[in-house]
Amino acid sequence: MKAHPLTALLASLTAIASSQAAAQGDETAAPPPPAEYNAKLLLTNGISAVDGASGGGIANWATIAGRQSDRGFGLQAHATFIALPDYAYQSQGVAIGIADRMELSYARQNFDTRDVGAALGIGQGYTLNQDVYGAKLRLAGDLVYGAPHMPQIAVGVQHKRNLDGAITAAVGAAHDTGTDFTLSATKLVLSRSLLLDATMRLTKANQNGLLGFGSVAGGGYSLQFEGAAAYQFSRRLVTGVEFRSKPDNLGLGEDDWFDLFAAYAVTRNLTLTAAYADLGSIATFEDQRGAFLQAQVAF
Repeated sequence: MKAHPLTALLASLTAIASSQAAAQGDETAAPPPPAEYNAKLLLTNGISAVDGASGGGIANWATIAGRQSDRGFGLQAHATFIALPDYAYQSQGVAIGIADRMELSYARQNFDTRDVGAALGIGQGYTLNQDVYGAKLRLAGDLVYGAPHMPQIAVGVQHKRNLDGAITAAVGAAHDTGTDFTLSATKLVLSRSLLLDATMRLTKANQNGLLGFGSVAGGGYSLQFEGAAAYQFSRRLVTGVEFRSKPDNLGLGEDDWFDLFAAYAVTRNLTLTAAYADLGSIATFEDQRGAFLQAQVAF
């Protein structure tokens, strides 16, 4: 099977990051990077959410992708896999950071229905696919510096294009495309090694858009909450918890999402993340809990 272009890109970038680590050894012994690049503190560019934006694994934060300063460009790429009892999810994506002010992102989501596909009559192992195009703009504040009570604040937009319109129509969704709007506030309080985030999302997505948007019965936009709290044990290791509320437009008992995560900066450019993810009920199949794994490279 031909590899997805983004997967190949991520593999190449990971190899570059690994070779840099071998050449540099301990980060403290490496020469300082140019002012425009590798300028951020470790982990302060976030990891990559399932929809491609920087932040946590399931929640968007006000972070901007990439390791650039306010004078440079940054690049972030990820590959994510979630193993659930009845499904398997994977995504690959890239995000560009511009002057630590703007972020542009793209992610391809693939949701393997495995045996559920046969039970639902859509075929054994039928895979739902979606493209997510995003943009984020930092409005005010700074994630790390400045007054501890003043967070970094960002607005975002994500346009989602579901590639399985026949399936979304069959489950009662009104549309196979939709657009989400987010407002996020995130702060890392260095003196307490504590990161806090709160995000409001205006959305009509069913299961993040994988089951379409809205409902022919009248489900439209609703305001949902995403949040995170994390503790930084060292400059390389952070652990935390995330929550994401979701609408139930289709009446299938769609649940909110929750995770417990740990992210480790192997080098300045390579971050590995593992989490326990509870995605609740998906298409009437309950207790979808499993492992979230991600590799991310950032420059």
